Amino acid sequence: MTDNIIQTTALTRRFGDLTAVDGLALAVPRGSIYGFLGPNGAGKTTTIRMLLGLIRPDAGDVQLFGQSLRRAPLAALRQVGALVESPSLYPHLTGRENLELTRRLIDGTRAQVDRALCIVKLDKAADRPVKTYSLGMQQRLGLALALLNTPDLLILDEPTNGLDPAGILEMRELIATMPAQGITVFLSSHLLREVEQVATHIGIIQQGRLRFQGTPDELHAQVDKQVTLEVDQPEHAKLVLREAGWQIRHNGNHRIVVVANSPSDVAMINTQLVNRSINVYHLNLEQPTLEDMFLSLTA
Repeated sequence: MTDNIIQTTALTRRFGDLTAVDGLALAVPRGSIYGFLGPNGAGKTTTIRMLLGLIRPDAGDVQLFGQSLRRAPLAALRQVGALVESPSLYPHLTGRENLELTRRLIDGTRAQVDRALCIVKLDKAADRPVKTYSLGMQQRLGLALALLNTPDLLILDEPTNGLDPAGILEMRELIATMPAQGITVFLSSHLLREVEQVATHIGIIQQGRLRFQGTPDELHAQVDKQVTLEVDQPEHAKLVLREAGWQIRHNGNHRIVVVANSPSDVAMINTQLVNRSINVYHLNLEQPTLEDMFLSLTA
């Protein structure tokens, strides 16, 4: 059995003269939370539609659980749950009744309904009409619908759209629990700080092409760290540091940002400035955030 739940090979989709997805090679490990990131129009939604069999690729292949989606779509998709943006719900029915309708369509059991409600923490509100639910509760009910068939793979496209901070936190905490329940998560979101807190693997797509794929640590290794400085003589400090071979990335007022790699670089920068009679008020080695790295790769 393959270690990758999702494996795509040279996946390509065109719309007229536009190549929306260009030779994409995704590898989503079993048990991971895979953050799928990209600017607007990068090809994320088109990719998700191909993963779910909603549109056919012009070239390449999608394998789910080692099975080709082109050759055996029903077998491959039977183990998949999906939540694409806002769920379609019946507001006059209760949460349980909404799940019950889908359960009958998939010939599931009532135990599956109870399990899904319990996972998303709606078991106590299950018999209330959906029209009385908050937006966050409705989104969690949509997640329960995606979990109803007890999937091994959960594909989520912008699951926090329209949610307030409390709803976003609830959704993040739910997503984080999925791998412990044997569910691999493929998560597309524009909220990079949320993805950063849950993702074990990251894929970054731009103009239909994969720019990076790997763990957050591997992504950090590709992007320079930076030292933030505040000094009393910024123009003199910049001159000293440039003469010593340091790269100045950004500066403003008394703040200077220098590209560096390790704590030893921090000590060296400080020594060079102090030796030239420059007072250092603040000095800090900063790890780039996911947003910093994303912008560095897609700028």
